[in-house]
Formats: sequence, structure tokens, C-alpha cells
Amino acid sequence: MEQFTVLDGLVAPIDRANVDTDAIIPKQYLKAIGRTGFGATLFDEWRYHDPGAPGMDHSKRRLRADFVLNQARYAGAQILLARENFGCGSSREHAPWALHEFGFRAVIAPSFADIFFNNCFKNGLLPIVLPADTVDGLFREVEATPGYRLRIDLPEQRITTPQGLDIGFGIDPSQKHSLVHGLDEIGQTLKHAAAIRGFEVAHRERFPWLFA
Repeated sequence: MEQFTVLDGLVAPIDRANVDTDAIIPKQYLKAIGRTGFGATLFDEWRYHDPGAPGMDHSKRRLRADFVLNQARYAGAQILLARENFGCGSSREHAPWALHEFGFRAVIAPSFADIFFNNCFKNGLLPIVLPADTVDGLFREVEATPGYRLRIDLPEQRITTPQGLDIGFGIDPSQKHSLVHGLDEIGQTLKHAAAIRGFEVAHRERFPWLFA
């Protein structure tokens, strides 16, 4: 998993509350279980005029000019600014896959759905909870300032605005450790590979009939 330490990224706003995972990645794309191929279908029904389907050449679909992620000023954005209860609905892990592959490394919102929130940490995506009034202020600044960027320092748990405002945020220490060191659950387990191999050898010697 990709490490997350310090990010200086362009911010794109999704000014809607209760954005659910079906809006983030529609159900027709859930047959695939690999972690790639979902960036083109992020917010599919909001980004395109025509219905999407697996296997399509999405580069030939008609984009909705009024959708924020189709606007040139937000091209290459790495930080998504959202409203409350982002990622609600079903528990599909495809949602953080799609956000990450599209290019987002962090999502800032007043609140997140629990399962989506935890899935983000497993996939190299940093969800940051900030007070609603702070998020309101960021929305105003993003709208008024083309090219608006934020600097996120995960080790220090600080966000710095272009005006120099310093915003702190909380995070669970174990989830912070996973992101800073680029360790998903498999990576965490492999840190103990030597001990696991030692147990397997001892177990085989103690109970040889189980392996006959």
C-alpha cells in the first residue's frame, strides 16, 4: 500500500451531504474484485450523460460539463472536500478503490459512514474529520480561489491553508501508523512472517499426523 506522509494537493469540492457508495461507484461495476479499473467510473452517473457498463471505453462517453470533477480547474485534484455522512450506504470496498485510482489521497468531511471510513485506511486513502463550520469555510475558499490547495501533514496531524491557517485533526494511532508506513492488513501480518513460519514448523513437528 502506498505510504501517506505529507501531501500538498489541489482540492475539489463535492457540495452534497449523504453521498452514498452507489453514487461513488455504481453497482454494475461491483462484479470485478481487482483494485484497478474503477477510476474512470468514479461518480459515474454524475460525470456522464450516458449510462455506463463494465467493459465500456469510458473515454468516448459524453461528460457532464456542470459536474465538478469534469471542470478544468479541478483536474488532477488529490483532496476531496465533502459534506456530512460521506460514504454512507452499502459497505462496498470498491468506493475507496475508485477514489484512490482517480487520484484522490485524502477526503475531508464533517463525518463519514463507519464502514467507508475504515475501508479508506485499508486502501491508502486518508479520511479527515473536521468540524462542520471549518468545512464550510474551506468550501467558501475553494469556490473563491481557483487552484486552491491544502498541505496535509499526517505525522504532525496538521492541515495548512494557503493563507497560513493551521488546522489540527484527530486520527486513531494504529490507523495513522498503517498509512504512514504503507501497511494494509496483509502488510501488518507480514511484519510477523518469521514468527509465523516458526509456529508452522513447530506445529508440524508437534502434530505430524495432520500433514500426512
